[in-house]
Amino acid sequence: MKVLNLYAVAALGVLSVFSLGCASQISYLKARNELNKGVQAFTAADYPTAVTRFTTALELDPTLTDAKAYRSYAYMNQFFPGSTDPENMKMAQQAIDGFEEVLEVDPNNMLAISSMASLYFNMKEFDKAEELHRKRIELAMAQEPVDPGAADSYYTIGVIKWTDSYQPRIAARTEMKMSATEPGPLKNAAQRQALAAEAIPAIESGIEALNGALNVNPDYADAMIYLNLLERERADFAETQAEYDEHIAKANEWVDKALATKRRLAEEGTTEQFQRAE
Repeated sequence: MKVLNLYAVAALGVLSVFSLGCASQISYLKARNELNKGVQAFTAADYPTAVTRFTTALELDPTLTDAKAYRSYAYMNQFFPGSTDPENMKMAQQAIDGFEEVLEVDPNNMLAISSMASLYFNMKEFDKAEELHRKRIELAMAQEPVDPGAADSYYTIGVIKWTDSYQPRIAARTEMKMSATEPGPLKNAAQRQALAAEAIPAIESGIEALNGALNVNPDYADAMIYLNLLERERADFAETQAEYDEHIAKANEWVDKALATKRRLAEEGTTEQFQRAE
């Protein structure tokens, strides 16, 4: 009788393990099914449905990193840059939270890093955007061959630095009763020098970043356009007319190079690989 009981216990043990294995397998298959349906909804641009599907997949299998990434992209695609509506900002934060979960598993996930950088840029949180773009550059430049996406990040940093300089400079021009088209440098020497303490380092950092973009992609005409803009920023802080004229001449050279590059690419039937900050 004892022997029979032992056999019965052993049989129940095997059955229990088998049942758990089956349940786990079923859960896995259901999670994959929800993931696939989420991808289908995402491809069809039905992002709310995609979010629901990916969330269900993660409830069934929390280890599905792909579902976390896709759900974050689905949130991101429902975010409208420029809108500060609370629901819109909540959508952006949900996307960021999801990408951070992806980075906890894969700290060097390029898509998560670049997506978060883009979100922060569009939310005008430029310090966070720059930090992530520099991380993306570090990873991209370490690859062999270099990931061309580095040019995009260099370019975006250049745009951020131009923004940092442009807004206070224009405010200073207004205060000095100088129109946007009036030749510089800024008239009030004391105010010009005080503003230059912060503006010039930002300008130089931006120029360095944009040259980095051109090192990766020599045909990046938009980077040339922003080099032109930053040289004009720098000109307004010149201490002499000769220095001012020198920066304006450099700016004009970059305009000519950008136009020539765009014209050549159009004739070749090609376009720049990267054309916008994000």
